[in-house]
Amino acid sequence: MNELSPELEQLQQRIAPLLQEVEEVLLEQVQGSSDLVDPLTRHLAVAGGKRMRPQLVMLCGQIGPNPQPELLVKAAAAVELTHLATLYHDDVMDSAPQRRGVKSAQLEWGNNRAILAGDVLFARASRLVAALGPEAVDYHAATFERLCLGQLNETFGPRAEDDKVQFYLQVLADKTGSLVASAASFGAMFSGCSTEIRDAVALYGDRLGVAFQIADDILDLTSPGDVSGKTPGTDLREGVDTLPVLLLRQRAACGEGDSAVAQILDALAADLSSDEALAHVVSLIVDNPVINQTRDLARQWVESALEALTPVPEGAPKQALEAFANLMIDRVA
Repeated sequence: MNELSPELEQLQQRIAPLLQEVEEVLLEQVQGSSDLVDPLTRHLAVAGGKRMRPQLVMLCGQIGPNPQPELLVKAAAAVELTHLATLYHDDVMDSAPQRRGVKSAQLEWGNNRAILAGDVLFARASRLVAALGPEAVDYHAATFERLCLGQLNETFGPRAEDDKVQFYLQVLADKTGSLVASAASFGAMFSGCSTEIRDAVALYGDRLGVAFQIADDILDLTSPGDVSGKTPGTDLREGVDTLPVLLLRQRAACGEGDSAVAQILDALAADLSSDEALAHVVSLIVDNPVINQTRDLARQWVESALEALTPVPEGAPKQALEAFANLMIDRVA
């Protein structure tokens, strides 16, 4: 958001100290156990991160007539702790070597400890939410259930009769969109918004989360390693079919694939353990029209997120949410 309007400037000034408080609460929550445990539980929190979810809590927390700063800070910290916990578990399931430019917790400390560290963070997030009241507890529990079901569905994979692209997008919605929606909903909840506005920003968050993950699928292929912190095409090497690959397979299954599509699918079926083989298949995909098709899908999800904001009153918070959504496209333009 370059060239901020006076209204957006004032909004930024209001939420900046609240986001700093969130950082302080996070640091407090990821340590305090023991000298053995603390380095593990604080590992990803101090490695960085976009803090997208706390920002959404605070932006949506300015929509209503009665923002409650203390509750907004606790809600933002709880959502981010939940997100961090899922990263520990995801990295175990994916055998990921890196996260946020540092060695993954499971590689550094082992699977068992990484899983338990994630559980500790879930527990601490739940304790924060408990201070927000029964409605927040129920919402957080439903979000956690959806996160787990999304992960389970991903591990089972689609059935033979399922549309694999739609199945994948639903997994993205459950694994990522659900928690982004929770962040937006909590912000609206603790600023006195109506149910209509809370539902609107939750739908916005759900769709934005999908757009974010589609953008990540593109960046996995196009972002230089020194920027992303991992080798381009890491998902391909791990046998993960992200959206560009699923779209290519869909074209081939429908008889719409050409020789370029066949060449990519053959390359994906080969040994990708060498950097040369991986770089070759990445270049083939990046040069294929499927990348633009994937970008178009990301744009569609961003547009649908913006449509969800229709009931939200005009003003700086809505402008900020619109700009926030458009950043998803700017990442992969």
